[in-house]
Amino acid sequence: MKTKFIKQPASKKGFKTIIWLFIILTIVAIPSYFSTKNDIKTLAGRYNSPLSPIIMIPGSSASATRFEDLVGTINKKFDEHHSLLELTVHKNDTITYKGSIKNNDNRPFIVVGFENNKDGYSNIKQQARWFSIAFNDLMSRYKFNNFDGFGHSNGGLIWTYYLEHYFDSNDINMNRMMTVGTPYNFEERNQSKRTQMLSDFEKNKSKLPTDLTYYSIAGTKAYTDDGIVPIGSVEAGKYIFEGQINHYTLITLTGKNAQHSDMIDNPQFISLFHQYIINDKNATPPNKTDRRSVNK
Repeated sequence: MKTKFIKQPASKKGFKTIIWLFIILTIVAIPSYFSTKNDIKTLAGRYNSPLSPIIMIPGSSASATRFEDLVGTINKKFDEHHSLLELTVHKNDTITYKGSIKNNDNRPFIVVGFENNKDGYSNIKQQARWFSIAFNDLMSRYKFNNFDGFGHSNGGLIWTYYLEHYFDSNDINMNRMMTVGTPYNFEERNQSKRTQMLSDFEKNKSKLPTDLTYYSIAGTKAYTDDGIVPIGSVEAGKYIFEGQINHYTLITLTGKNAQHSDMIDNPQFISLFHQYIINDKNATPPNKTDRRSVNK
C-alpha cells in the first residue's frame, strides 16, 4: 500500500509563513515596546528633575563619613539644610546606603566611599570603577540630570579617572568640580618627571567633558607642600585640564589650616566651596585659566 502525500497549495503555505512571522515579531516587539516606553519615562523624569546633588569622594584611608563635620559646618554657618547621603561600595560591587535625601532638598550632599580605600594607582583605577557603579545606581534611584563634584586628595584622582573612562556627558551634565590637595603626580615634586598615572591622565584628557569648570585647591605650609602633597604635584593638573575644559582655576591656600588633612576645615576653603560649588548658579566663573593665592 502506497502512502500518498498531499501537496499543500502555495497560497496556503505562504499564509502559514506570514502567521509565524507575525507571531515571532510580536514576541520580539512587545518587550521592546515596554522597554522603550520605560526608557522614555525615565529620561522624561530625569529631564524634569530639579535635583542637583553635590557628589563627594574622600581621599585614601577615609570613609564615607569623612565630610560629616563639613556638611554640619556649612548648614550652621550659612543657615542651610542640606541632606547628607553616604554610600559605601564594597569589594564585591554591592553598595551600603546611610542617610537620606529630604523632600524638597534640591542640593543634597552625597558621599561615595569605598571598603577598599587604600592608596596607589591600581586602587585608584579600581575605586573609579566602583564609583561608576555607585553613580549609575544614584542616577537610577534619583533621576537627576546634573550635578557638581568634590574630591579631597585622592578623591580628585578618582574623579579624573572616572571622567576619562566612565562618564558620559551625553547622558548627564557635570556643572563644576572642586578638589583639595589632589596629587596628580603623586609625591613627585618635579613636574618634568611624570608618574605613570600623570602620563595616562594626559593621554586620555580628550575624554574629559569640555564644558566643565574646575577649581583645584592646593595648600602650603611653606610654599612647597601641604605637609603631604607637594604643591608641584597639585599644579601638575594643568597638564590634564588646561585648554581641555571650559574653565580651570588653581587656588593656593596658605596660613592656618592649610595642611593636607585640615584644609576642609579651613574657613577660607569653606567660603570658596560654598561660593563656587554649593551656590554655583550664582557664581561668576573665572577666565579659562586662572591662578590665585588666598592667605588665611
